[in-house]
Amino acid sequence: MRSRRITARRSLVHGKGLFALRPLAAGERLIEYKGDVTSWRRAAARQQSAAGHTFVFGLSNRRVIDGSRGGNSARFVNHACLPNCEAIEVGDRVFIHALVAIAAGEELFIDYGLAVDGEVTEEVRVQYSCRCGASACRQSMLSAGQS
Repeated sequence: MRSRRITARRSLVHGKGLFALRPLAAGERLIEYKGDVTSWRRAAARQQSAAGHTFVFGLSNRRVIDGSRGGNSARFVNHACLPNCEAIEVGDRVFIHALVAIAAGEELFIDYGLAVDGEVTEEVRVQYSCRCGASACRQSMLSAGQS
């Protein structure tokens, strides 16, 4: 029986986060981002009535995985401008992999690289401000081209 490698708990960066319970190797597949695969429109309609976090992961086929419906703890992975993990898309599935060796107790991060339609106003920048605290923080969860 495999022991648990990661857990969700309170994060100093934002809400809950995912943390390593034991050392993790670079390249190791850590968890699948699970949830209902649906359209952006349907996921957005669901989010209008839900308070708090958004647990939607965009796929390259213009659909999304809605982690708020049938999701798992992967929905708690937080953003960082210098992430220690990456998301790898395989069809309608997304897996979180370690980019570097991660020590027990460390929080897992991916770069959200968010994109928004329309003009990136100051209000949008505030809405998507980054809290990672990295020395090279770009101050935004938006992709580098939109920050």
